[in-house]
Amino acid sequence: MSERDVFEYAVLRVVPRVERGECINAGVLVYCRAKSYVGVRTHLDENRLLMLDPEVDLDGVRAALHAVEGVCTGGATAGQAGRDDAGRRFRWLIAPRSTIVQPGPVHTGLTADPAAEAERLLDLLVR
Repeated sequence: MSERDVFEYAVLRVVPRVERGECINAGVLVYCRAKSYVGVRTHLDENRLLMLDPEVDLDGVRAALHAVEGVCTGGATAGQAGRDDAGRRFRWLIAPRSTIVQPGPVHTGLTADPAAEAERLLDLLVR
């Protein structure tokens, strides 16, 4: 059996109208300290989102999800957060914000491959 490490994850939710409290899952953030890994996998079901709010700003939602991806990859265009270590980037991404794309609660597990775990969680919780 291969060695497994603790990882943390949070689901990214799109909340088009906060006053209604409705949301759809659109991605997962995964962090594994032992592997210095932070990653995100996203999948936006635009038709489902439009059923919740026909006037939602799809371009804005796509841009917000793309920004999260930029912070995870550590790109220079992601600003200071993109230059931080993996743990600080994850903590920055899971901090509550009053935006349309919001992180859910953080959960933990064990994994030998955090990137594969992100893909598995995307299939399980988003797709």
